[in-house]
This record gives sequence, C-alpha cells and structure tokens, in this order.
Amino acid sequence: MEITTYVDNLWVLMAGILVMFMHPGFMLVETGFTRAKNSVNIVMKNFMGFTVGSITYWAFGFALAYGGTSLGGFLAYGNFFLEGESLTYFFQVVFAATAATIVSGAVAERTKFSAYLLFMPFICGIIYPIVTHWVWSGQGWLGDLGFIDFAGSGVVHMVGGFAALAGIKVVGPRLGKYDENGNPLNISGSSIVAGALGVFILWFGWFGFNVGSALAAVNVDLASIAVTTLLSGCAASISAMSTSMISGKPNVGMTLNGALGGLVGITAGCANVNNLGAVIIGLVAGFLLVTASNYFENNGVDDAVGAVSVHGICGTWGVLAVAIFDTTDGLVFGGTSLLVPQLIGAISIGTWAYVTSFVAFKIIDALIGVRVSREEEIAGLDLSEHDSTAYGDFALKN
Repeated sequence: MEITTYVDNLWVLMAGILVMFMHPGFMLVETGFTRAKNSVNIVMKNFMGFTVGSITYWAFGFALAYGGTSLGGFLAYGNFFLEGESLTYFFQVVFAATAATIVSGAVAERTKFSAYLLFMPFICGIIYPIVTHWVWSGQGWLGDLGFIDFAGSGVVHMVGGFAALAGIKVVGPRLGKYDENGNPLNISGSSIVAGALGVFILWFGWFGFNVGSALAAVNVDLASIAVTTLLSGCAASISAMSTSMISGKPNVGMTLNGALGGLVGITAGCANVNNLGAVIIGLVAGFLLVTASNYFENNGVDDAVGAVSVHGICGTWGVLAVAIFDTTDGLVFGGTSLLVPQLIGAISIGTWAYVTSFVAFKIIDALIGVRVSREEEIAGLDLSEHDSTAYGDFALKN
C-alpha cells in the first residue's frame, strides 16, 4: 500500500472519530433545550440509539447501502453481518447514527424509551441506508441522475429531519405546549449553557463530517471545505439572530440553532461552492431556520429542539443551493444541469424519509404505543422511564 493511501485512510478514520464526537454534542443540545426532569431519558436515547444503531448498521444497514449487488439502483444486497470494508463501515456508521439521533430531540419529553429504540433498526438499518445507496454507492439512481450531495444535507440531515417530523405527527405535542385556543406557550429548557456547549461540539465535529467526506487527504484542498463550512455556520447564526430580533430581542435559541442550520445548509455543497456562495447559503439558512421554527410551532408541530427546521428545512435548502451556487454547473455561473437532479433528489429523499418513518412509528404505536401516559409525562420521563434523576431533587421541580 502506498504512503498516500495510508495518509488518506488515516484522515478518513480520524474524521469518523470527529463525527462520533458530535453525539455528545447532540446530547447536550437536547438536554439543554428541554426540561431537567427528562435529562436522563435524553442521555439514554442518545447513548443507546448510537449503540443499537451501530449494531443494526453492521447487521444489515451497510448491506443495503454498499452490499455490492444493486437492485435497480434502489438498494444493495450482500455482505450482511459485515466482514471487511472496515474503514467504509466506520465512517458511514457514525453518519447513520447522526441521522437517527436527530429524531431524539424532536420527540423529546413525551416518547417512550422503548418506542424510540424500536425505531432505530428502521432508520439505521433501512431508511438511511437505502438513501445512501441512491446517492453515494456509485450504483444508485440519484447518483446516476447527476444529483450532488457531497457530505449529506439530503442523505443525512433531510432523512433525520423528515423522520423527526413523522415522529412528531404520530406522538403529538407535549402537555402544556398549547393553550385551549391552540396558541403555543413557551416551555423553557434546563440549561442554555449546556445547549450552547453542544452546538460548539457539533460545529467542531462538523469539520470531520464535511472535510472527511473528501475521503482523502492527499492532493485534496481540504482547507477550502473547512472554510466554506465555517463561513456558512457563522453567516447563518448572524442571520438567525437578526431575524429573531424583528419580533423582539435577539433570541439565543434561534441564534444557536441558526449556526446549526447554516452547517446543515452548506453540507451538500461544501466542496463545490466558493466562499461568497457559502456565506449566502448561510444567510438564507438562518432566515429559513427562524421562519420555519415559528411556522411549525404556530401550526401544532411541537418540535422540542427545532430539529425539523434545522435538519429538514435547512437540509432541503442545502440540496437546492447546490444547483444555484455550484461553481461548475450552478445557476449563478450560467449552468442549469443541476436544477432538475437537485429538485428530484430533494423531493425523493424528503418523501421517502417522511413516509417510511411515519409508517414505522405507526407500526410501533400499534405494537407498544409511542407515548407515555399523562401522569408519566407530568412526573418526567427520568422517573417514569428510568427511575432516576439527572440533578437530584432539583429535577422534580423543573
């Protein structure tokens, strides 16, 4: 094996480790943005979701994505209970677990722990791997169409975001989120400091997410991918903060989620847009984040952490933005060849993720029910689901 191959493989392995480190970031965002009485439940969902999802992806998820034999460009077949291909598996499994954990925060504070774990084999073993095959396998129908998603605005974030929307639709809003007239009420989280730390950790890991998706380190301009990733996140946080100020003072939750929305938005095109394009993508993502969050909240969609807006809506924007800002074939550079593939890809991925996840949640609901009882929700899922508290008696009052 040549030295360049060793260097490439080492970088991909290290990037995968960075992506894995995003999971404590997700855990902190979710615990910080929700109430203390549900913190243990969120820790357990994030931790066990990663472990169950990884085993599932090893058993059959990887086979459906990269198994060797493609069935009409829709899914792969072969190498169940993975042997070999360790580097590809490791880098891909942390992406699969990322798509899954997006759902956790959206349906927080009212969903059974067992129901969430039952959903993991669906998303890590079937829903996400099939989309992966469409786009990244080299055999999938979207890839053949010319669809571009460098690091996963669609493959990872749209899948997680629209799966989260399906889960919210099945489980319903939290108690106390809406008054008798259907107007949304504020439910404060336990620690904005923890949430902010989580966002910084996610941002740190995102450099592995995007830069690592080059799948090489030698003869690749990795720094340019890092810069577009950075600029979009920064621009989106400024945009989200500014947009939130239209109706009052700068909102910290919107500002933090705005940065995440910008990171999601640039993920599809991070290697294919210039710096100005990255800034514009981030500015639009921040505005969309605030607008979508307010729209969903005002229309009965109780997303506890804003996951649908961050990942679903900004992920869709990221996929479509490639057709506009790609420096080779983007609309602003006179190209039109990406308009149809990116639109078809966005519609297909969003529809697939929502419909299959909705069906999966309905099946789980019919089998064991997805929602805890009213009494259990009021007491907090830490006590009712795990007989524990994260912060002692303090949690019982929050």
